[in-house]
Amino acid sequence: MTSLKSRVLVAVVGVPVLLWVVLWAPRAVIVLALALLAAIGSMELQQCVSGEQKSELVSMSAMLPLFTVIWYDIRPDVVPLLVIGEVVFFFGYAIVKGGEVKFAQVMAALFGGLAISYSFSAFLRIEAMGLHRAWLLLPFILSFACDTFAYFVGCTIGKHKLAPKVSPKKSVEGSIGGLAGNVVCGCLFAFVMNNWFAGEIGYRVIVILALVCGVVAQVGDLSFSLIKREYGIKDYGKLFLAHGGVLDRFDSVLFVAPVIEIILSLVS
Repeated sequence: MTSLKSRVLVAVVGVPVLLWVVLWAPRAVIVLALALLAAIGSMELQQCVSGEQKSELVSMSAMLPLFTVIWYDIRPDVVPLLVIGEVVFFFGYAIVKGGEVKFAQVMAALFGGLAISYSFSAFLRIEAMGLHRAWLLLPFILSFACDTFAYFVGCTIGKHKLAPKVSPKKSVEGSIGGLAGNVVCGCLFAFVMNNWFAGEIGYRVIVILALVCGVVAQVGDLSFSLIKREYGIKDYGKLFLAHGGVLDRFDSVLFVAPVIEIILSLVS
């Protein structure tokens, strides 16, 4: 199966599932889906850094983010204590192992347990603002649109390398195409929300938000590409076929979701 066919297949199956989970599924399904994504993404990162598919550290790196996202939902007030607990736990584990666990592995575990969990739980905090659940689609739209438009524009007219030492296939033309795609899809989101969901989204605001998130999305994409290049792997996983694993598919979302959360909290 070619990369393009694989991408189309994932989109045909994944988009309806995403829409159902976000718009119509019971809230518990959303929490569970976010927790599982955080767990798998954290596991993929630890596997990348450790070079091991199975180990105690890999398992713990997956389990703790799972519980962290759930705690963000049921007891957000105790999350700071959970953060301190995770730091003590992973460093304590490294001490017990007497040097077998390296600093990079501890940092990967903490990044998964803290940063990745925080990013995925941003969707829960957006919903807690009392907004329509359709708003939970915006981080995906302003990430996937940028990635998709950048991919096709780059494949069509890309000539100038954007970051050749990090991701050789990405181009400046593709990057600009991604920003333009974000603006188009952001405006479509505003049009739908304003006409069918009683939204009051100004088009000037959504254009600025789309451009900001487009830049953030590309930084997120390149950041996780930088990690892959350092450790010499092509993809973090194979869950989404040619799209790779959770960190390959949701790298941009991890950066965009908290940005949208913060901006909405300031303007709402």
